[in-house]
Order: sequence, then structure tokens, then C-alpha cells
Amino acid sequence: MSFTKTQIKKLRKKKARLKKKLRCRFCPDGCDKSPRPIYVDYKDLRTLRAMIDREGRVSPRRRTGTCAKYQRAVRDAIFRARFMALLPYVPDE
Repeated sequence: MSFTKTQIKKLRKKKARLKKKLRCRFCPDGCDKSPRPIYVDYKDLRTLRAMIDREGRVSPRRRTGTCAKYQRAVRDAIFRARFMALLPYVPDE
């Protein structure tokens, strides 16, 4: 099946519209009702590894869907885990 350029553009627009809205994984009932103090455990390596891309950089909010409050806490937790040598600063090659 071959598509023309205009058909391909329409399909891409449709996929972009149907993209699932990302939600913050740390506050399931909304960021307004999040517990205080906001804390992300630096020992939870499975969650923190999901927040780091292949190059070892902290993934942005638009990619992970994390709200701003928890994104700051995730950043601090990643820095703390790196300092404690639980996460690497650079990726293994």
C-alpha cells in the first residue's frame, strides 16, 4: 500500500491528536492534593532509571508526564543517587 504525501500528513496529524495524555505517576489524585513534603525516594532505582534517557540525562517533563513539583524532587533524587553511587553519571559503553 502506497500513500501520497498528503495522506501521510493526514495520518501523522491524526496520530498526534490521538496521543495519550501523560499523567504524573507520583500524584494519582491530582497535584493539588499531593502530600507534603514532596519526596521521591533516591533508593527506588527502577523509577529513577525510567526518568533517565540513554545518555544519562534527566528526561524532561513533557516526555515523562511528571508534574513540576515532582520533577524537581525527581531531579534531586537522581542527583542524590548518583552521589551515593547507586546510579552512574555517564552511561556504560
